[in-house]
Amino acid sequence: MRRTVLALATLALLIGGCQQPAATPEAEPAPANAPPPEMPVDAPPQEEVPTQTAATGEPVSCLSEIGADASARLVQRCIAVSPATHPPCNSANPCAMIQGEIDRSCEMYAPGETKPAECAA
Repeated sequence: MRRTVLALATLALLIGGCQQPAATPEAEPAPANAPPPEMPVDAPPQEEVPTQTAATGEPVSCLSEIGADASARLVQRCIAVSPATHPPCNSANPCAMIQGEIDRSCEMYAPGETKPAECAA
C-alpha cells in the first residue's frame, strides 16, 4: 500500500513538472507618436555623461583634447602595441589613458627584445 501511494505521488510530481507554463502575453509595440517614457519620481539619480569637458576643466576625450588627426594616430599606435583584448584605445577616452596603455604595453618587452616602432614614437 505504501509503495502504491509513493508511486502515485511520484507520478503526480513528474506529470506536474512536465506541464508547459502559462503563455505570457506579448507586449504591444508603442505607437509612433507616443511620448518618451519618464523616470519615476522615486528613481535613483542617473549619472550624466559629460559632453565636452569635465567639471575640473580637463578634456574628457582625446579627440577634443588634441583633435581628430592626432588622436587617430595615438589610437592606431595603441592598437598596434596593446596585447589587451579590450584595450582603452579609443579617441573617446582621455589621451593620458591611451598613452598609459601604450607605455604599459611597451614596458612588457624584456631587455633585448625588439619593441615595435610604435613604442619609440
